[in-house]
Amino acid sequence: MGNIRVIGPRGSGKTTYLAALAYQPVQPGGKPKNFKVQAINEDTRKLAEKAENLILEGGSLEPTGVLVKTIDDVPVYSFNIAISNLFQKHKNINLAVRDYPGEIFDELELGLTNQIQTEFIDECLAKDVAGCLIMLTEWKHGTDRHYSRVLQRFIELMDSQGRINDLRLAVAISKCERGELWPGRLDPEVDLFNTHLPKSTKVLKEKIPKRNLNFYAISTFGVLGRNNPRPNRVEEWGTNGRNSVLREPNRWRPYNLIAPLYWLSTGRRMRNDA
Repeated sequence: MGNIRVIGPRGSGKTTYLAALAYQPVQPGGKPKNFKVQAINEDTRKLAEKAENLILEGGSLEPTGVLVKTIDDVPVYSFNIAISNLFQKHKNINLAVRDYPGEIFDELELGLTNQIQTEFIDECLAKDVAGCLIMLTEWKHGTDRHYSRVLQRFIELMDSQGRINDLRLAVAISKCERGELWPGRLDPEVDLFNTHLPKSTKVLKEKIPKRNLNFYAISTFGVLGRNNPRPNRVEEWGTNGRNSVLREPNRWRPYNLIAPLYWLSTGRRMRNDA
């Protein structure tokens, strides 16, 4: 089973992304998908239920960090993904994915400052981990500088634990349904990362072997339709700050959830699952 870790700042949509992956919403009359996702363990099934009971009803999920005191408080979500291709035999990949609290990423710029942070990073860089999905979401003034420093520190830790040459990094701009990002989703390295996060992109390209680095754009909520590319989400304020909720549940069609996980697990690229 391929072990994958999902990291990124607070508010980057990591937990909601995994919930959508577990639930796999079906749009009436939509194009058939070339993959099927099955939740394997109880934690993953509960996450799918949360997607159905909360997200589809206009709610949002609690951030991972709210209840985390030790690494054992963070569930491991297990998936089987069956991918069909017209010209090849079916492929099955089994994934075990752990979603790290955003605080682990945000505070990494200062170094490993506490025991729980050290535990998460040690597990993230363990030899049985195939790769990390790094979800980034902002590019306002100063954010690229912060991201680049965090990534530099993460890469230094990779090097210290001997993972520079054998840990894949799929770096994704999340929430790409936003109007200023959606047109750039087809070539995210050029049209999103080089444009909005040049410092972070430079750090990654200089330090990570090309074979172990890929750039993606993903959207958990998607857009309203091919001819109506407005984000299928609205922003609301809740007890944990600003939250994204579905605008029209019957049009919920996520974009590109599978491709980065497939590459992290196999080292082979697949077409964006639009």
